[in-house]
Amino acid sequence: MDAIDKQIIQLLKHQGRMTNSEISKQTHLSIPAISERIKKLESKGIIDRFTVKINRESVGQTLLAFVNVIIDTTENITCFRQTIVQSDHVLECHHLAGEYDYLLKVAVEGTKGLEDFISNTLKGIKGVQKTSTTIVLSTLKEEM
Repeated sequence: MDAIDKQIIQLLKHQGRMTNSEISKQTHLSIPAISERIKKLESKGIIDRFTVKINRESVGQTLLAFVNVIIDTTENITCFRQTIVQSDHVLECHHLAGEYDYLLKVAVEGTKGLEDFISNTLKGIKGVQKTSTTIVLSTLKEEM
């Protein structure tokens, strides 16, 4: 991966729908060269996928929180993982080293939605022993 590939990635990171023509103008490469580079970045797995970033507030998810989770035994991890990856409220799930087993990034419809998620969904999963929640007041930087 050279400097031009890195520039292409930065351009796409900030505007995923940028056309090859627009990228071509900014990198001073031909459109076919840009197209070929993007295909190579995809085939190497450097570009994993193109996606859309939803404005959470516009769809009613006005509260963002991070929830730390402890699972009681390893036998319950599979059930936890299967439930969490299916939840529309969970934006991210990270397996951790340290005091907690998992860190969830959760978007919900206000405090009532958070209470429902924690009390009914999360604590309803077999093996969830303990949770600790931090509510986000504002976000300075968030990247995909």
